[in-house]
Amino acid sequence: MIAAPKRRAPGPQLLAQLQGLFGDRLSTSGAVCLQHGRDESSYAPCPPDAVVFAESTEEVAHLVRLCAEHEVPVIAFGMGSSIEGHVLAVEGGICLDMSRMHRVLAIRPDDLTATAQAGLTREDLNRELAVTGFFFSVDPGANATLGGMVATAASGTNTVRYGTMRDNVVSLTVVTADGEVVRTASRARKSSAGYNLTQLLCGSEGTLGIVTEVTVRLHPRPESIVAAVVNFPDVNAAVACVIEAIQMGVPLARAEMLDALTIQAINAHSKTALTVAPTVFFEFGGMQAQVQQQIDLLQTMATSRGAGQFQWALKPEERTRLWTPRHLAYFACLQLRPGCRSLTTDVCVPISSLAACIAETADDVAQAGLMAPIFGHVGDGNFHCLLLIDPTLPDEMRRAEELSERLVRRAIRLEGTCTGEHGVGLHKKAYLHEEHGLAGVALMEKIKRALDPKNILNPGKVVSLNARL
Repeated sequence: MIAAPKRRAPGPQLLAQLQGLFGDRLSTSGAVCLQHGRDESSYAPCPPDAVVFAESTEEVAHLVRLCAEHEVPVIAFGMGSSIEGHVLAVEGGICLDMSRMHRVLAIRPDDLTATAQAGLTREDLNRELAVTGFFFSVDPGANATLGGMVATAASGTNTVRYGTMRDNVVSLTVVTADGEVVRTASRARKSSAGYNLTQLLCGSEGTLGIVTEVTVRLHPRPESIVAAVVNFPDVNAAVACVIEAIQMGVPLARAEMLDALTIQAINAHSKTALTVAPTVFFEFGGMQAQVQQQIDLLQTMATSRGAGQFQWALKPEERTRLWTPRHLAYFACLQLRPGCRSLTTDVCVPISSLAACIAETADDVAQAGLMAPIFGHVGDGNFHCLLLIDPTLPDEMRRAEELSERLVRRAIRLEGTCTGEHGVGLHKKAYLHEEHGLAGVALMEKIKRALDPKNILNPGKVVSLNARL
């Protein structure tokens, strides 16, 4: 269990007020609280004292005002797919479940934007967009909610071409720590008016405000999309091929590298027959006349680096067949060691340093005697290491944490970051000083104090403050 400050549990008066407002959408059931007190991290569960299911921005604002009055924490909850302990109620309080806030509010093809409530998942948004000829590009793998993706500044497989959540959020509706409703920006393509509140909230992990509505950028679907899978003799060759393709202007939308152990896991889990070797999943698109030129160029570059035979897919169902195993890689890797938990870490480095960082990490894993598949978004320098551990074995936990620490410090030494997309949560707080310096973290703490003086919004995450400031 996480060492935590004294819990700030809701008293009978607050619970009675919430009961009057939400009725049976307030739950203090042990099972419901436990469900909302765990995520995909290796941390033990840390449940809230109660769970509220809100359905509108106004209800969220009312909840936050009541909790601020009683100085009780509020932790926003999307799908629970985070892996750094983001949603654990380390100081108790109320979990705000956003799953019933799942409406698409507006789709504006002419402006290339869509607005939805924060509890809508990215897959549901793209289903709504299917008939429009446009799509929402950010794909973190998990079917996360838009609010959760804003909270962690999510990215994923499409980042190399379309950017991260930071690049694809136009405006937010946010409930502040005192229960005020704020719209962070207009829908104009650009603005010089005031501070950039949208970007301040994006990546704040629910510690500065609770996002209730999100306006995102849309992208036109390419006329022709091609996917490919190809194996390489080693990681260096795979990474070098992707870097060369980017430098040569091949419009890669996705470039995912999976090490041999990950491919082994995928074959067992998805019943595929991929060559067990470092493998890259590619996808790119554009005008049909241009795509064949891109295919020829990519094949030439890959072959020169010892690549094996390409598996190509042009039809949507064929692309799905190729890409589905990649999206299931996390769950496939867990099956390499049944009953294990994954201490999952991610770092991001300049792409020129990526091959060296992965190679050093693979050697480190072998020397530590751990099982740890490695895969990631090679096109933007971000990779994941899944340390498969038995949390009941203290020595194994210690070795895994030490390896994770060395990996993070290796990335920072290479002028990278301690987390490329998972966020800070509980697990990466210790590295912020090394990455941003004492003055940088002190500035973050000042922002937190200014926007949340009672420290009720997801306390204990990103920066550590006393319960009452």
